[in-house]
Amino acid sequence: MPPVSSVPSATRRVVVLGTGGTIASRLDEHGAATPVDPVGGLLADLGAELGHDLVLESRDLFVKDSSALTPADQALVVRAVQETLAGPDVVGVVVTHGTDTAEETAYLLDLVHDDERPVVLTGAQRPADAPDADGPRNLRDALRVVADPAARGLGVLVVFDGLVLAARGTRKVHTHQTAAFAQPDGGPLGHVADGRLVVDDAPAHRAHLTLDTADLASIRVDIAAVYPGVDGTALQAFATAGARGVVLVATGAGNANPAVVAAVADLTDRGVVVGLTTRVDTGPVWGGYGGGGGGADLVAAGAVPLGTLRAGQGRILLLSLLAALGDPDRVRATLPTYL
Repeated sequence: MPPVSSVPSATRRVVVLGTGGTIASRLDEHGAATPVDPVGGLLADLGAELGHDLVLESRDLFVKDSSALTPADQALVVRAVQETLAGPDVVGVVVTHGTDTAEETAYLLDLVHDDERPVVLTGAQRPADAPDADGPRNLRDALRVVADPAARGLGVLVVFDGLVLAARGTRKVHTHQTAAFAQPDGGPLGHVADGRLVVDDAPAHRAHLTLDTADLASIRVDIAAVYPGVDGTALQAFATAGARGVVLVATGAGNANPAVVAAVADLTDRGVVVGLTTRVDTGPVWGGYGGGGGGADLVAAGAVPLGTLRAGQGRILLLSLLAALGDPDRVRATLPTYL
């Protein structure tokens, strides 16, 4: 990992891991944003802004659009962060990442990150060659946050458009505006003002997992939607395809219909873990409705409510628990610990 900017007397390191995304993209001949830039090029002239006691280093893991990432890619990010933090002089890690799936990678990292040193994900909504590119500011903010002692103990963070957000519960909330991420069921932990981190809140309790990240690529967890007239076809098809877990995106507070309830009961009997979330933007899932297809019926059939986690992060939680624990009954029993 060659240093991008270094000072001979520096004793602390900040490491930036690149994965591509819009922050590393430029417009091609068709006007489409395509990730091409190595992370080192994004860091030019930023090292001096961190202070003379820090060395800034970079390493490219891959250069991809985050919509194309696989669990194996996400596992690679986790391993790279863990290997980087094995260096005692590393004060924190920044990961540049596409915005489409940053919330999933951030949450996966947070589940396994049991270290006081911060890990920060950031990216951009506008390509690097846009006249109003937002990537440089976001990366600058991320570097300032990760190097600030006040960030210790905050866990894995998403730093974007001046906000500092806890990984769990953070979601992408706009397709193209620079204010891309939010905590719909809470609020930011802090913000960056005048070039420094301001901490406004403490993170919620975070339970940690120990897992072999190599197992993530071998486990199938799918997502199924509920809508008027839906039956159990998608749920059954996922189980037949080998899914060990399915996240059910229900309506309201976590409701469906009798056909879906029957399918959930069948999948539970077959050892498939069904996590229950909702298509509603905010609020927790709860089994408060009966009548043949409500949340109470789904829970009775074996579905496990995912609290305020929505589909993307709920799927990461099921995937990680299945990789760590294996047994579906243990996963169902343990899952509430992480909500």
